[in-house]
Order: sequence, then C-alpha cells, then structure tokens
Amino acid sequence: MSTVEFNKMLLSNAEFLKPFAVTLTHDTEAAKDLLQETMYRALANQDKYHVGTNIKAWLYTIMRNIFINNYRRKAKQSTIFDSTPNEYLLNLNQGAVSNEAVAGINLKEVQKAIHNLPEIFRNPFLLYFDGYKYNEIADMLGEPLGTIKSRIHFARKLLKSQIQRH
Repeated sequence: MSTVEFNKMLLSNAEFLKPFAVTLTHDTEAAKDLLQETMYRALANQDKYHVGTNIKAWLYTIMRNIFINNYRRKAKQSTIFDSTPNEYLLNLNQGAVSNEAVAGINLKEVQKAIHNLPEIFRNPFLLYFDGYKYNEIADMLGEPLGTIKSRIHFARKLLKSQIQRH
C-alpha cells in the first residue's frame, strides 16, 4: 500500500475517532490533542499496518493505548512518595510552642494549678512528676500502693479540669 493511499484511508476514518476521543477524555480540547497524537502515531507506524486489517479497529487501539499511557503517566506524576525517615516523625516535637511568652504563661498556669491542689493529692503528684515510681512514693509516704495510684490519678483529673476552665 502506498503512502498516499494510507494517508487517504487515515483521513477518511479520522471522523470516527473524534467521538471516541471525547468519550475517553471528557474534554473537547484534550480530545483534539488525543486525536492528533493518534494520527501522528498511525503515520509513524504505517509499516506496522497490514493491508486487510480493519483500519478503524487499528486506529481505536492506538488511541486507547495513548489514552491509557497518558493516564498512567499523570497518575504517576501526582503520586507523592514519602521518603522521610520515620525517626524524624517519631522525634518531631509536636508539643513545642513557638512563642516564649505563651509557653511562660502556660507554665505559670500549670504551676498555679498544681499549687492549688489539696496537699493529699499534690505531694504524691509532685513526687511522681519528679520521676519516682509508684512503689517508691508509697514507701516514702507510708501509704498503700493503690492509694498512691488513686491520688495521682485524681490529681491529674483535677489539674486537667482546672486548666481547661481557663
């Protein structure tokens, strides 16, 4: 088949491709680009067309493959790979306050709330806050372990409710 005959056959079947291109892309401008790319690929691959093959099916296949490849390429480009090491995220101090004045006010507020706790709750809480374990606090204060755990728990609840009110 001569190049002239092939070109005529392509042009006569180009009109059938337009609705298919619009169906694939859902956009008339993108459909025009897809049609143009299909015609270019068909011309570039004229040697792969065998005489007697359904030209419409051949062109539809080229168009569909171009559309699929473009779709995959766009999907790959929009995929964001997170290559940050997990240690960074684990060690990220999310509770940091950038404003020193706000941090100072918050610290003063917490200290005031601790000072306002009843002594029965304040002493075990401060010891726990200083890093002592429950059983060490129980030994120091001469109280049962369950009582110490309970008092520290109630101290936390009181502190939380006092700080949330402000």
